[in-house]
Amino acid sequence: MSARRPRVLAVSSSGGHWIELRRLAPAFEGFETVWCSTMPGFAAEVGTDRFVLIPDGNRWNKLRLAWVALRVLVVLLRVRPDVVVSTGAAPGYFAVRFARVLRCASVWVDSIANAEELSLSGQRSLRFASLTLTQWPELGAPLPEDLSRRSPSTAYFAGAVV
Repeated sequence: MSARRPRVLAVSSSGGHWIELRRLAPAFEGFETVWCSTMPGFAAEVGTDRFVLIPDGNRWNKLRLAWVALRVLVVLLRVRPDVVVSTGAAPGYFAVRFARVLRCASVWVDSIANAEELSLSGQRSLRFASLTLTQWPELGAPLPEDLSRRSPSTAYFAGAVV
């Protein structure tokens, strides 16, 4: 009987967030990866990996945002990932926030488009993510070699998603 491969839930909204998340795919090799986003057409991009469709929402429509949060929570409860990885925005924020409640590790990778400050979702995720990464050295501290020595509520720079 073989042990289960570690499970990654990779979550983002569409557009640049999805593109950056997909560029992280090589880091997930060897893991069981479940992709989660807001566009049904993205399912074709993930090959044999599982894809879960969730609704999109933003801060200007609170009811829709609540629906996104609920759907993301349901996905987390069904998938039971070992780690959540997100590049943003609202769906990723909720995934990281709920991951903490469920005692699941999480990594927030802030968008490279945010060169002067972390995104709003990135700023809010700082409180909940196990690790927050920025793609701009000016916005983050150097990543410590021993991750157990990282500081909570600190964004770190470890390179950019290219």
